[in-house]
Amino acid sequence: MYKYNDFDEAFVRSRVAQFRAQVQRRLDGSLTEEEFRPLRLMNGLYLQLHAYMLRVAIPYGTLRPDQMRQLAHIADRWDKGYGHFTTRQNIQFNWPRLVDVPDILDALADVQLHAIQTSGNTIRNVTADHFAGAAADEIEDPRPTAELIRQWSTDHPEFQFLPRKFKIAVSGARHDRAVTRAHDIGLRIVRNDAGETGYEVIVGGGLGRTPMGGKVIRPFLSKADLLPYLEAIVSTYNLMGRRDNKYKARIKITVFENGLDAFRDAVEQRFVETRRAFTGADQDLLRRIESHFAPPAFRNAPEDPYHEARERDPVFRAWTDTNLTAHRAPGYAIVTVSLKAHGSTPGDATSAQMRLLADLAERYGHGELRVSHEQNIVLPHVHKSDLPALHAALKTEGLHTANVGLASDIIACPGMDYCALATARSIPVAQGIATRVREIGLEEELGPLKIKISGCINACGHHHVGHIGILGLDRAGVENYQITLGGDHTETFAIGERVGPGFAYDEIVPAIERLLRTYLELREDPSETFIEAYRRVGPAPFKAALYPDEANRHAA
Repeated sequence: MYKYNDFDEAFVRSRVAQFRAQVQRRLDGSLTEEEFRPLRLMNGLYLQLHAYMLRVAIPYGTLRPDQMRQLAHIADRWDKGYGHFTTRQNIQFNWPRLVDVPDILDALADVQLHAIQTSGNTIRNVTADHFAGAAADEIEDPRPTAELIRQWSTDHPEFQFLPRKFKIAVSGARHDRAVTRAHDIGLRIVRNDAGETGYEVIVGGGLGRTPMGGKVIRPFLSKADLLPYLEAIVSTYNLMGRRDNKYKARIKITVFENGLDAFRDAVEQRFVETRRAFTGADQDLLRRIESHFAPPAFRNAPEDPYHEARERDPVFRAWTDTNLTAHRAPGYAIVTVSLKAHGSTPGDATSAQMRLLADLAERYGHGELRVSHEQNIVLPHVHKSDLPALHAALKTEGLHTANVGLASDIIACPGMDYCALATARSIPVAQGIATRVREIGLEEELGPLKIKISGCINACGHHHVGHIGILGLDRAGVENYQITLGGDHTETFAIGERVGPGFAYDEIVPAIERLLRTYLELREDPSETFIEAYRRVGPAPFKAALYPDEANRHAA
């Protein structure tokens, strides 16, 4: 795992000191809120409905145990005893006092964390596959690439005031778990016909009010050309991107309005210039970064305790069926710890839960933790013989829910409970759906299913790419929830289709239940997933289930 050098330490500390002085000027009235706003946003501080919110960067979702413990300490000392893990692999603290924020940033710097560029019109926290370095289907660990991009983009003088925020994701596996096509730039590590490793470069993806899937601008880019090519893309966008209308300022609109071919031509022309400016120092840096990401010393031990526990304990067996993923090392498994206990707030973790996860990572997980974009925590390297003890320990803090990838493993933004931009509640809807699927006892029978909920058009809950997506809107002062179907965030990326009129707050959970029961009636056999059934039969039977009165009128 990457550790700061002297430059990194000095840079982060200087930013904390700078922001401490800015906060003091805001508190004594020397700065108005309008003057202070761009300064706080550069340091990840938002003003939400009820309080300030601090968004902490967790680069490519990777944490050390001491960092997780420090997040727990911050939650207890300066917040309300919990944090919220987000779809950008960050953590948010929802209740800090402004006067305390510099002390929080200093505490973060003590463990090599910060909040720089977690907001503002700049390149945000670079995300990656949460199974990086562990997945059986991986071509190459994407985290060194993500770290290289993080260092290149942090405080880049040309890219601090882009037309709009800018997001980059990196995947190193055959299966895309990083949602690369929903990003301004998506990178997929691939091999060409000669067996060389490089990048498929995708541009112009994004969700929000105008959802678009990214387009391949380069099928194969050599590793040595990565930073000059990224610089060419972002600088071209910086010039061509619209600044007259923030709703049309994202790169997806730039690519759409100019056409991919024209945008590519401009990028390639700029690439000729940027390539000359890179003299190979970036490749030296990449090699140093790669040395930080050597795999742990995997051990060779019998798996008997795992198999015996599966035989005698059905609760443990159910958990292993849903929460484990194949590991590249024999005898190991990737463990996803659900932060979605039925009826809980998706993505929230208490300080006690964070401390337990840190302890378990040290004891059983080679000292690594990951935050997934699906708002769960991953222990990427656990030997199977340790899984029974790990599961027993997770029970002590309610972290043993066996629902990863199932209907109650819902992505949800904070919605109107916290966010100043939200137009409807997300959290209670997620809680209602999760509770209902448990009550009707169909969750295991439903199988893999991605439900995603956003509380406004900005789509922080990724509803556009949910198998079932829910968008909460305000209709004349009343919450109204639209449903989309058929979305997919993986390598078979798709934007979901809106199926019809929205539903009132008290109608949305029953509407989702009708969808789920319809799927069970339609599927060919238990192996056919919801998304497979939807692609086979289309939206018509699901629409009929959602709007039975309309279907009856047509039948009459």
